[in-house]
Amino acid sequence: MTTALIYLVVMLLVAAVVFLLAAVVFGRGEELAPLAPGSSPTRLPAEDITGDDVGGVKFQLVLRGYKMSEVDWVMTRLGGEIDGLRSRVADLEAELARRNQHEASQ
Repeated sequence: MTTALIYLVVMLLVAAVVFLLAAVVFGRGEELAPLAPGSSPTRLPAEDITGDDVGGVKFQLVLRGYKMSEVDWVMTRLGGEIDGLRSRVADLEAELARRNQHEASQ
């Protein structure tokens, strides 16, 4: 019984020494600093986003799935692009209506 207890204590001491040695050699396991806001390896063109651009978007996988900050960034960009396109369409439709009204009055 005493021999088994001595083996157990020695194994615990060896494990503690190995753990401490690994902690000193490899550090405490700090994570890298987060990317600066607005920077991401996820890429989209600055203007005129196409369906192929959206289809080619790749997100980093993290423990819980996709990296939410990248998904949020892409959705914000796509929302802005869609709003811009809708605004351009509304302007063009208004201009077309003015031209049609002008031609009808002549």
